[in-house]
Amino acid sequence: MPTFVYMTSCDGCGHCVDICPSDIMHIDTTYRRAYNIEPNMCWECYSCVKACPQNAIDCRGYADFAPLGHSVRALREEAKGTISWKIKFRDGHEKDFVSPIRTTKWGTIPSPSDYAAPDAGEYANQELAHEPDALNIEGGLPALAPDQLKQGVV
Repeated sequence: MPTFVYMTSCDGCGHCVDICPSDIMHIDTTYRRAYNIEPNMCWECYSCVKACPQNAIDCRGYADFAPLGHSVRALREEAKGTISWKIKFRDGHEKDFVSPIRTTKWGTIPSPSDYAAPDAGEYANQELAHEPDALNIEGGLPALAPDQLKQGVV
């Protein structure tokens, strides 16, 4: 579901431009409003939808779950810590989806430089640095032992 911007709601703050991982959200220089320069290249991560303080960005639904004549409306509610998706069908029927969003404050997640450097033994480990700690998995992540791997593959 590629995103699109309601120009009447957008105030040109640029949050969507800053957060877009594929760099397809831009600010129009004439109207000072955001727009998606290449909808076909949208990763559909919806970072721009979640970041927009004006709720000016929506997404186009796919025909397999929302037939023609529908509308998909995303609403970020920071006070509740949720993002809601409302699909309105042609017959007037509505379906709501609610998902939690990140509730930690910006800058509270430690950066990799805040952790101690890994020792030499950890470089051969299959796990990423601090991954078991962050995922709260006791004993580390499950991993295959060399004898469990397919033999004869180089």
